[in-house]
Amino acid sequence: MGYMKKILILNGPNLNLLGMREPEVYGADSYDKICSLIAQHSQKRGLEAEFYQSNSEGGLIDRLHECVGSVDGVILNAGAYTHTSYALRDAVSAIGIPVIEVHMSNIHAREEFRRKSVISAVCRGQIAGFGVTSYLLAVDALLSIG
Repeated sequence: MGYMKKILILNGPNLNLLGMREPEVYGADSYDKICSLIAQHSQKRGLEAEFYQSNSEGGLIDRLHECVGSVDGVILNAGAYTHTSYALRDAVSAIGIPVIEVHMSNIHAREEFRRKSVISAVCRGQIAGFGVTSYLLAVDALLSIG
C-alpha cells in the first residue's frame, strides 16, 4: 500500500452520546473532545484524520464503501454492531483497506453478548479496554502496518 496518509475513524451507534452515556464505562469526554484528541494525535504523526459517525448500519457500510481509493486505513468502533452485523463484516472484508477494530471498554470483561466480535476476523487487529487511548493506539498500529 505504501505510506499511510489519510485515515478514517468510523464510529457506530450511540457513540455520539459519549460523555453522557455510561461515563463509568466510557469516560466523561464528549464525542467531539475524543475526535479532537484523535485528530491531534494523528496530525502529530503526519496523518490526516477524517471522522464519521452513524447510528445506522447502512450508513456505516456506505461509508466503508466510499473509503476505496480515498483513505489508506480505517479505525472502526462499530458499537453494538460489532456483535451482530455480518453485513458490516462483509463490507470490511470487501474494501481491501486495513481496518483496526477499536473499543473503549474491554468487551471481553463485559456482558456475555459483548464478548463476541463478528468483525474481528476480517480486521487487522483489535484494541479494547483503554478508553480514548484505544483510538490513539490504533492510529499508531495503522502507521506500523502502512
